[in-house]
Amino acid sequence: MIPRPGHALAAVALTVLLAGCGGGQGDGDAARPAAEAAATPPASAPAQPVRPLARSVPVGLRIPAIGVDTPVMGLGLASDGTVEVPPVTDDDRAGWYRHSPTPGQVGPSVLLGHVTVGRYGDGVFRHLARLHRGDRIEARLENGSTAGFTVTALRTVAKADFPTDDVYGDVAGPELRLITCGGPRDGEEYRDNVIVFARLSATG
Repeated sequence: MIPRPGHALAAVALTVLLAGCGGGQGDGDAARPAAEAAATPPASAPAQPVRPLARSVPVGLRIPAIGVDTPVMGLGLASDGTVEVPPVTDDDRAGWYRHSPTPGQVGPSVLLGHVTVGRYGDGVFRHLARLHRGDRIEARLENGSTAGFTVTALRTVAKADFPTDDVYGDVAGPELRLITCGGPRDGEEYRDNVIVFARLSATG
């Protein structure tokens, strides 16, 4: 078993992320329609499973298809028990939830980022919803190795229906979850979460 938030905690945590993404420039056509994204089934497992990596904290994240190359900071739990999110600054970064496995370990490694960062404009995950199955994601680790992942699915879900078990639940191999906000806005806040699912496909 891996440490993971309970159902209520995960819902609250992602609500906080939505609040951090609101109040800035819009994300244009970045978010797919919810029905289309939610209908995307997971891809089948690779024919040759990749050996899991030893635990090593992620220090960087690269997603070539959407132009992301960002440092990664550690995120824990806030004093109210919700998951922390990256600070809203002009050098917006992705954050790794440190109570999840590190990228390449068995289990779902969870990273969060903003779509917009208030008066600073675009967030690091502003184009996350443009990813497609088969796109590559690379996590650079503290020990100098790289965990390469392949996108298997992308879902846009209402924040009230956040799929806690699918995101934090136990899985047989090393997987990755990238989470941001998306969909239509309700005032300054986004109504939905965009979630990318990926599996380990290479190491180096």
